[in-house]
Amino acid sequence: MTSGEDVRRRRAWTVVAAVAWTGFALTLSLSALGWYADSPPEPGVYGDTEGGAYGVLQRVTDTLSYFTIWSNVVVALAATVLARGARGATWQRVLLLDALLMIVVTAIVYQLLLAPSIDVQGWSIITDPTQHVVVPVLAVAAWVWAGPRGWVSGRLVPLALVVPVLWVGWMLARGAVIGSYPYGFVAVGERGYPAVLATVAVILAFGLVVAGVLWAVDAALLRRTHEHA
Repeated sequence: MTSGEDVRRRRAWTVVAAVAWTGFALTLSLSALGWYADSPPEPGVYGDTEGGAYGVLQRVTDTLSYFTIWSNVVVALAATVLARGARGATWQRVLLLDALLMIVVTAIVYQLLLAPSIDVQGWSIITDPTQHVVVPVLAVAAWVWAGPRGWVSGRLVPLALVVPVLWVGWMLARGAVIGSYPYGFVAVGERGYPAVLATVAVILAFGLVVAGVLWAVDAALLRRTHEHA
């Protein structure tokens, strides 16, 4: 890799890191302050919390339990590592694949399952598109434009699924205790475990498809790089 390519990569991922961290910090702060616009909570879904200081802990924990937040944080971490000049250690490759996989799934699931039924208002007009559209587009664009190339492989996919599976475990375990869940399609109280687990399995299977597409794109970009070298 030439010095010019290294500079381009660092700059591209610095932008991604800045936007992802800013979106996360803003979302968490607004949630803690209780500044999001109130809307009638969907049965079995996060949203029915106390206002003011009494509800801070629950609001923050709810926010930190969304897959969207997890995916944005993973992108922010991967982008930070790449902006500082990662050289391709296995954990760095896994982190990048994890970030791309999770943020792409987040964007697609949001558009297909959540956006049609969400009334975005208040501060959500800023944070929702930032985390569900802007960060996914920037992350994928930075990867395609600046690399790194050749970091995605089939052997890393099982490792990249660890964080999503951990999220599923956390979400279901917490939901069993408090009786509410981050999204309607995983609300066990309303849909039951068989339906929820079937939906989760479909999304994880879709994640494998996304991983396969990322692998194929990475291989194509690597070939093109070699052809123009």
